[in-house]
Amino acid sequence: MEFNEKLSALRKQKGLTQEELANTLYVSRTAVSKWESGRGVPNIESLKAISKYFSVSIDDLLSGEELLTIADEDYKRKETYIRNLVFGVLDCGMIMFLVIPFFGQSAGENIKAVTLLNLTGAASYIKIPYLIIVFAIIAAGVLTLALQKSRWDLWARSKYKLSIGLSAAGAVLFIITLQPYAAFITFVFLAIKALMLIKWR
Repeated sequence: MEFNEKLSALRKQKGLTQEELANTLYVSRTAVSKWESGRGVPNIESLKAISKYFSVSIDDLLSGEELLTIADEDYKRKETYIRNLVFGVLDCGMIMFLVIPFFGQSAGENIKAVTLLNLTGAASYIKIPYLIIVFAIIAAGVLTLALQKSRWDLWARSKYKLSIGLSAAGAVLFIITLQPYAAFITFVFLAIKALMLIKWR
């Protein structure tokens, strides 16, 4: 008997609906429905809760192959969560450009360090792209953090490309316009994100 059949049988033995079991396990009814139809598997924490609630061992619930599948999926979920967190925090971290003086501005014979918002000496055709790229990166970070559990395929496939693309564009823009500190920080953030993608490919 497969896990989905065992779960359905255990639930019916207790006289529970899928909704009641979902409430007991603190998951959605849709999750229980997916588990029982074989269209999904619970994570390790939900599996422990099922085992405890029905007073059966995890070995009784799952075959060795099913346990490996669940462990693998749980690892991938945690990996995705960590990657989203790092990408989101790094992108949101670009807000420091608005409050920390990373930009050089001519002040007579000297170069004065100013924040992006106080960069008054730059021509508008330079400052506007700075603002656009920085706010776009911050927005990408906010969306990455806010949509962690989103099932939207297009977003899942494109969020890392968007983040890396915007960071690369920012680094190139700051290099071309001779803003070394801003370019260095943007490049470091870009390198961290690229390494994470390579490591967890």
